[in-house]
Amino acid sequence: MENNNSPRATFTHMEQGSAEDWKCIADAFGPFAQGLADRVIAHLKLLEGDFGGFPVDRLTHCLQTATLAHRDGKDEEYVICALLHDIGDTLGSYNHADVAAVILEPFVSEANHWMIKHHAIFQGYYFFHYLGMDRNLRDNYREHRYFAQTLEFIQKYDAPAFDAEGETLPLAFFEPMLKRVFEKPKKSLYKQAFEEKAEEMA
Repeated sequence: MENNNSPRATFTHMEQGSAEDWKCIADAFGPFAQGLADRVIAHLKLLEGDFGGFPVDRLTHCLQTATLAHRDGKDEEYVICALLHDIGDTLGSYNHADVAAVILEPFVSEANHWMIKHHAIFQGYYFFHYLGMDRNLRDNYREHRYFAQTLEFIQKYDAPAFDAEGETLPLAFFEPMLKRVFEKPKKSLYKQAFEEKAEEMA
């Protein structure tokens, strides 16, 4: 957490900001960004004990999805996508997949980002028809280059991960992976600026 006595910008409107003001902000960003993985982990823990009518709580489901992917030999980035795919359930009740995708986007491949962003549509095959919806909505994406990957994610890892007796590795097992994946963004509006800042401080 930032020290309240740290230097702060003095403007009341962004148009008044000076180079010194933005240096204060840039200097504060580095330490704050380094804590991102810990904040993500803390937010993921909010899913514990939240069943939402499902056979297991939402955290167990996420852990089990990641466990299945890990045991199947998927790489760390994919496993962390599996771990965080439902992290949006707390704040994105109507668009949880979008929330997860936005959190992951700077750190993962285009394919993995697309998979997480669209996983809610693909999993709908199993239940949309019970809600008066089109279970085949995923077919709108059948020609997309990431269709097969997303289908596999649902069939092999997401859909089967509601087994109270199934193997579920603890969150602590995945934390080092998550920290490595979130260590440095692959893409961001601010990527170049803050990489140059990091080099100056090195």
